[in-house]
Amino acid sequence: MQVWPGQAYPLGATYDGAGTNFAVFSEAAVRIELCLLHDDGSETAVELRETDAFVRHAYLPGIMPGQRYGFRAHGPYQPERGHRCNSAKLLLDPYAKAVSGQVRWGEEVYGYHFQRPEKRNDLDSAPHTMASVVVNPYFDWGDDRPPRTDYHRTVIYEAHVKGLTMLHPRLPDELRGTYAALAHPAIIEHLTELGVTTLELMPVHQFVHDHRLADAGLSNYWGYNTIGFFAPHNAYASWGDRGQQVLEFKSAVRALHQAGIEVILDVVYNHTAEGNHLGPTLSFRGLDNASYYRLSSDRRYYMDTTGTGNSLLMRSPHVLQLIMDSLRYWVSEMRVDGFRFDLAATLARQFHEVDRLSSFFDLVQQDPVVSQVKLIAEPWDVGEGGYQVGNFPPLWTEWNGKFRDTVRDLWRGEPRKLAEFASRLTGSSDLYQGDGRRPLASVNFVTCHDGFTLRDLVSYDKKHNEANGEGNQDGESYNRSWNCGAEGESDDPAVRALRERQMRNFIATLMLSQGVPMLSHGDEFARTQHGNNNAYCQDSEVSWVQWPGTKNQANEADAPALELLRFARSLIWLRRDHPVFRRRRFFHGRPVEGTHDELSDIAWFTAEGEEMRQRDWQAAHAKSLTVFLNGNAISEPGPRGERITDDSFLLMFNAHHEPLDFTVPIDHGKQWQLIVDTSLPEGVEPGSGAKVAAGDRLTLVDRSLLVLQRPA
Repeated sequence: MQVWPGQAYPLGATYDGAGTNFAVFSEAAVRIELCLLHDDGSETAVELRETDAFVRHAYLPGIMPGQRYGFRAHGPYQPERGHRCNSAKLLLDPYAKAVSGQVRWGEEVYGYHFQRPEKRNDLDSAPHTMASVVVNPYFDWGDDRPPRTDYHRTVIYEAHVKGLTMLHPRLPDELRGTYAALAHPAIIEHLTELGVTTLELMPVHQFVHDHRLADAGLSNYWGYNTIGFFAPHNAYASWGDRGQQVLEFKSAVRALHQAGIEVILDVVYNHTAEGNHLGPTLSFRGLDNASYYRLSSDRRYYMDTTGTGNSLLMRSPHVLQLIMDSLRYWVSEMRVDGFRFDLAATLARQFHEVDRLSSFFDLVQQDPVVSQVKLIAEPWDVGEGGYQVGNFPPLWTEWNGKFRDTVRDLWRGEPRKLAEFASRLTGSSDLYQGDGRRPLASVNFVTCHDGFTLRDLVSYDKKHNEANGEGNQDGESYNRSWNCGAEGESDDPAVRALRERQMRNFIATLMLSQGVPMLSHGDEFARTQHGNNNAYCQDSEVSWVQWPGTKNQANEADAPALELLRFARSLIWLRRDHPVFRRRRFFHGRPVEGTHDELSDIAWFTAEGEEMRQRDWQAAHAKSLTVFLNGNAISEPGPRGERITDDSFLLMFNAHHEPLDFTVPIDHGKQWQLIVDTSLPEGVEPGSGAKVAAGDRLTLVDRSLLVLQRPA
């Protein structure tokens, strides 16, 4: 075998059409072997003799795509000093573009013996672990153009590759649960008809199913346990795992782009699947433990602000390079349109505290590739001071957990929530206006993968996670949920009607609020997890989306789900059709100069039609509100500098537990038309709503909202 010196950059395995360059970083190892793996279980070891800045490298002519490989790092095994090199462990390439196989759990993949943790384990892990794969980077993208949808036009749909597609009735069996399924017309039609613009995929970086879960017959279904930051998870591939998963993922992105749908990845750069000091040795730990992980003062142990056993060392230049190289790769080579960063507060911890000016954010800000795509933070972690909603840099948007909490509280009847609800409805200026950000910094959601589904939110007071095998101790116990009078499934018509109305209230509130709405997959037709609010380990029908009947197969049991689906579609399209619901600037609370309309851009009224006063906002019993949105007072210009005008709207909220009469304000429009009534199964069909005049009194049933429209 010929071995040429090769290059130290780029890291990983790079195929050029004639051979492959291999490069791997380790400051701790004294020697690294590249191991080419063969189908009969044997391997060929090639020592990487060339070294530049602690990067070992070599070029091997004739090594083609599909070749499986790994590394063996020879060096100190001194846990007390933070070093865990062990040449008996075959290590994944941190820059592997594809991964073959899965971990077969046993003592072989650990660096110590189970019965004697202080003793080094020299059992060979190669037959029990995953392999890196050389991939062909060439792909025919054709005329692919990323949609680059503006934030103010964005509607995000959070989904799990397998969960979304596993039970769809129109998908062939061989495609269920795969990247190819995302490209199937049945899935794309649903997304486009629903009106979403952006598909946010739960983790698709190569991840590992925890040993503990595997022993219990469960899995890490959600995928927040990354081991390969460049590789698409191979279990979602229908074409094979010797690099075909890369082509399949790219094909799915291309198909979604052709339909005008963006693809955003939920990414986990805060920790890896290697866990704490008792975790396996799969990649980073064996190459250079102290360079990749935050270690405590006793360097045998790890600092953990993620709740997973370890945290990546965000002040290490090699960790920062890994993350930035990964982000650029997924944008440039895989053509994704943005990222949602799991537990993003951990990324801001250069030392101990959360620092919004940390090196990571500096690197993102100046990067000409990464800075141009959607960047969404989950703005918290489990460490001290980790709740950072509203505190990320101006380039970023955030999952607005305060929106979720406030909207849930209002509709379940909590007192003294009206003032905060008004702030969340109008883009959370209290969180984002002070640092130059705009309403679009707020990604609004009521439900997501973590917690109750929308249907369960209105059906359960308590979590029911018994199937997870942890004695129902896992998952959040304070969910701000309300079961509407009965725990779990109910045959009571009144309970069912109230639950359906509450789901419509949540969807309508989400779509009528300023900011960027995010809908969780299946909530548009009321999927359930039967009260499990932490289904991270449930790769089963507990978590998979239960699709209602198709147009030709609908049955009576599907009727409420299909009604909710039609309601959700109508609200999403109402939002898309009217810029007054998706403003790019905060409301001023006063008239806009240069318009003939002397009314303010927004106004607030009591149910009696009188303007809200301070005592009205602070009243403990107040759970009703009318909001006037002036479509003639939009302050931001259009794309060509033109003035934007829209229809005006009245939003009437009754979160009381009893019907309430509302008076239409007399000075904000003479004639209105009712276009949304959440007390009705599908709202109100366009054009069929009642005509309403200023001063009229309308009765809103308990826990419902109305939308009135006045043409511009």
